[in-house]
Amino acid sequence: MGPQASKSYPGQRLVKPAGPKAERAKQEIDYGRRGTAGYVFGALQPATGEAFTLTYERRTTVNWVDFLSVVEGWIDPAVERIYAVVDNLNIHSAPDVLLFGLLHPRWEFVFQPKYAAYLNLIEPWWKVLRSLALKGRRFEAWAEIEEAVRRATAYWNEHRHPFVWGRRRRHRQPRRLGIAAVPNLTLI
Repeated sequence: MGPQASKSYPGQRLVKPAGPKAERAKQEIDYGRRGTAGYVFGALQPATGEAFTLTYERRTTVNWVDFLSVVEGWIDPAVERIYAVVDNLNIHSAPDVLLFGLLHPRWEFVFQPKYAAYLNLIEPWWKVLRSLALKGRRFEAWAEIEEAVRRATAYWNEHRHPFVWGRRRRHRQPRRLGIAAVPNLTLI
C-alpha cells in the first residue's frame, strides 16, 4: 500500500472533507421608524405615579419651554415647589429656560451628574412607556407614534401607582411577622 491508500477497519469513523464554508445569515436592523422623526417630552409625579407626555416634531429649546409651560398648567397650583430633574442636554439650560425659571419661581431645575441617568426617576418610566407604546410595533408615520404614545400614557395613568425607585420585588413570598417557633430537637 502506498502513502495515499488507507485501510478501513470495522467501527472506524471516516473523516469526510469539510463542505463549503458556511456564512452567517445577515439582516439589517429594522427600527420601524420609516424616516419619521420626532421627540417625546415627559413629566412624572413619583408620589402619585401620574405621567404626562407631549410629542414634538423636533427637540428644540422652543419646544422644551412650551412643554414646561404646559406642565406648569398640569401640576396643581397648590404645589409650592416643582423639582425638574433634567440631564445636561443643551436645551435644558438655554437662556429661554432660565427665563422660564425666573417667571415661575416655584420651579427648581436639578441637573443630574453626567453618566448618572439612574438617579432620574423618569428614566425607568421611559422604559415602561417604550414597552407599552413601541415594543414590537412598526410605524409608517410620526402621527402613528404620537397616537401610540398618547394611548400608552393614558393607559399608564388609568393604572398608575406611586413610583418607587429601586428594583421591583417579584416572586417573593410575603414575610409573616410573629414569634419564632423553637425547632423540634432532641437533645442527648
